[in-house]
Amino acid sequence: MIVTLRRSISVTLVLGAALALVMTASLCFGTIPIDPGEILRALVWNLTGRGESSIRDTIIISIRLPRVLLAALVGGALSVAGSIFQALLRNPLADPYILGVSSGSAVGAVLAMMLGLGAMSLGLPLASFAGALGTVLLVFNVGRMGRRVHTNTLLLAGVIINAFFGAVLMFLISISRHEALHTIVFWLMGDFSFADFAGVTLIFPYVVTGISLAYLLARRLNLLVAGEDEAIQLGVDVERVKKSAYVLGSLITAAAVSVCGLIGFVGLMIPHMVRLVLGPDHRLLIPASCLWGAAFLVICDTLARTILAPIELPVGVITSAFGAPFFIYLLKTRSI
Repeated sequence: MIVTLRRSISVTLVLGAALALVMTASLCFGTIPIDPGEILRALVWNLTGRGESSIRDTIIISIRLPRVLLAALVGGALSVAGSIFQALLRNPLADPYILGVSSGSAVGAVLAMMLGLGAMSLGLPLASFAGALGTVLLVFNVGRMGRRVHTNTLLLAGVIINAFFGAVLMFLISISRHEALHTIVFWLMGDFSFADFAGVTLIFPYVVTGISLAYLLARRLNLLVAGEDEAIQLGVDVERVKKSAYVLGSLITAAAVSVCGLIGFVGLMIPHMVRLVLGPDHRLLIPASCLWGAAFLVICDTLARTILAPIELPVGVITSAFGAPFFIYLLKTRSI
């Protein structure tokens, strides 16, 4: 499909409107149902400070709004990271976790919980982010051969380090105290129950900057997917593009994982869905994946906290249960 500016703007506006609708609906659903009029009044009250607040206003502004915003940010981030890694590795099954970022982030988070830093408002996400960044540097240095970064070597280094940190993670869980075990297991399955505005503020600049820079790489990612030799002939510095794409995808993933734990399928499935519907051009694939992934994760989180209310499920359970059959349906009915 030919990507024109008019088509890009049209698709972005439609998906943006759908995301706004999904986020508004998510604010309405919960243990206490709230109608859209009360949502609007609470938002106006929060922005202007006029009028008296109610318990419902507090539920909307302090509990549901940061959770919805965080789910949208994480969904968009994981989806864009997935599209970057699939282009970088030229492998349609690549996702943000295959390069070991998730396991490194998980090790950092579990260490923080065992040391009691999880009780601090930013202790857990900062420890998780530090673990992810350390893993990024480790994988990059192991996978680099001289000055060149070979995608196959990078992939193999990520798989090996991912397996190593997986073993470290199991060791830490096996020696953790009983009272910390439930929190750790929930975090590993993906969890937004600790969402607050501090988490939103923490990852917002990383996610927005990362996605913006990824969009600037869109044309060069298209050429990289077509083949390294063809890209070099067209004047693309392939090694620089590969390094930039790897660092961008890893940082976006690290920011997302640091605030909510491990959430599978989003980075693998959403880029596939967008590519099947809108085509492989990254100038449209990246923004569409961001908006589509944000809406998808908001829907999954809404189901996670309402489907068995008052019991709350880890959102990773919903993404896996919802994503796997839909992905199989797309594979069976559409060609990749």
